[in-house]
This record gives sequence, structure tokens and C-alpha cells, in this order.
Amino acid sequence: MKGEHEVTDMTFQLRLLHLFGRAVMRRTALRATPLEMRAGFEKLTTSYLLPPPLTLALPRQVAGRDALVITNRPGTHPPPPDRALLWFHGGAFVAGSPQSHLGMVARLARAARIEAVIPDYRRAPENPFPAAVEDARAAFDALIARGLPPGGIVIGGDSAGGNLVLGLLAGLLADGIRPAGLVAMSPVTDLTFSGASFAENENRDTMLPAERQGDIHVYYLAGADPADPRASPLFADFPDPPPVFLQFSASEILRDDSRRMAERLRSFGATVTCDEWPDTPHVFTLFGGWVPEAREGIARAARFIDGLWADAD
Repeated sequence: MKGEHEVTDMTFQLRLLHLFGRAVMRRTALRATPLEMRAGFEKLTTSYLLPPPLTLALPRQVAGRDALVITNRPGTHPPPPDRALLWFHGGAFVAGSPQSHLGMVARLARAARIEAVIPDYRRAPENPFPAAVEDARAAFDALIARGLPPGGIVIGGDSAGGNLVLGLLAGLLADGIRPAGLVAMSPVTDLTFSGASFAENENRDTMLPAERQGDIHVYYLAGADPADPRASPLFADFPDPPPVFLQFSASEILRDDSRRMAERLRSFGATVTCDEWPDTPHVFTLFGGWVPEAREGIARAARFIDGLWADAD
């Protein structure tokens, strides 16, 4: 899919989102402490990035932690009981929650006709690495304990959650466990931050300030090696990987995290779909209720998920 969006014009809504990102999101991210960032992001998302009508989001316990389980209301095309989407939210490892990502994941789950589970994994700085990594594996194991087969589970995440889900995939494959597939939106895959796009897109990225990259070393890694494959899945091994869908923007500082991740996965034989957009903000699909490009991005990810079982259906 790489490059196919280049012939389309940017909508008015997307232009406004870029302006909002630069004026509010990026400026806030430049100066906010982790706890300030957490509170501000939660207020924005839960106030304005709402789920679609008739969304049923049920609070549940998954591996001893709070989670949201998203499904259609009874009688409205219930999802298959032997399939689920396990989604890990973004937020630079310090912010975000199941509630902050409810709108985006609910749209994705509805379009893909699948139940979604969003765990509330532990965040930094209170719980630094590898707490979130451990919670990701515990959440997957909890779905298996519930009776779901590995081949019935799609794992996914955005931004920092994309980091966690790719690390989870490496760990699962090392243990001989193969999920149905993986979806990652604008994942951060290299906490050494060696990608050329950090410098090339420093002034183009309207959401993420490259200047704050060192904060992840302080708040999340807290002295751990950024090249540890559990922290930077770009350096992990992926034996016998399932299909992977990576969605990202050519204008974001994390562009090369996805491009290089795709090549890493392909070196292990993975079929990787790179849905690269020419000029969208970081995880633009969060704004699916407002921006046409975001709705299209969600639709593309949903078609990938739905297609994982095309033969079975």
C-alpha cells in the first residue's frame, strides 16, 4: 500500500488536525511533565474522541488488571466467540488508558467484526520497564486461559503500545506461540532513536517533539539498556511470524521505526503490509470521529484483520 495515498488531496479536517497538533499537542508535549501529559491526554480523548453509537464497553479484569472489553450490543452482529483483538494503547509509556483509546479501538473492532480487549497496563514513571512488557504477556496469556486459541487472537497497538505489541510478538514466537496477526499504528520500535527520520522530520511532525526522546530513557527505561530487544523490538528475532500490518506517516519522526521494522520482519519471512501515508499526524486514526483520512486508516486496518480469516469464513 506504500505510496498509494499520494494522489489524494488533504481534507480540510486533516489540515485542521495538523494545526491543532502543532498549536496544542506538540506544544504541550514540549513542556509537560509525565503526570501533566497523562491528565491532559485523558481529558482530551475522553471528552472529544468518543466511541461510535451503540458501542458496548464492559469493564473486566484481565490478568488481575482493569481492562475494557468492546463488543457490539446483543442482537447486532455479535463477533465470533473464538476471536479477539488484544490492543495496547499508546501514550509514550506514561499516558493513555483503555478509556483514552476507546473511540479508535471501538471503530476498528466494529469494522473488523471482532471483540476487542484493551488492558490497563502499568505505566511509567511509577512502574518503569519492564512492567508494561510483563503486563502485555500476562494479558495475552489470560485470553488463552479464557479458551481462545492463539490463532484466534490478533494483537495490536499504537505508538508505545505498538512497541509493546511487537515485543510481545517476539516473546510469543520464541515460545512457539503464533497469533493470527499483528497491527501496529505508528509504533516506536527503537528506543536508541537511531532512525534518520528523527532529524529529517523534526520540523514536519505536528504531534511529537523530537527533543523529548530522552525522557523515555529517564521515565520508562530508568537505566535499562535501550537496545534490549524487549525495549526495542527492532532488535528482536521473529521466527515464523504471522502477517503484520504497519500504518504510519512519512512526515512523522517515527517513520523509520516502521520502515526498518518492516524490513526486520521480512527478513524472518513475514508478510508485511506497510500502509504509509504521505502527510498525516502520529496515530491519526485516534481522530476517526472527526477526520475522513482517520476513518479510512481504520478501515484499512480492519480489512487486514478481517482478511486474516478470509479462507475460514
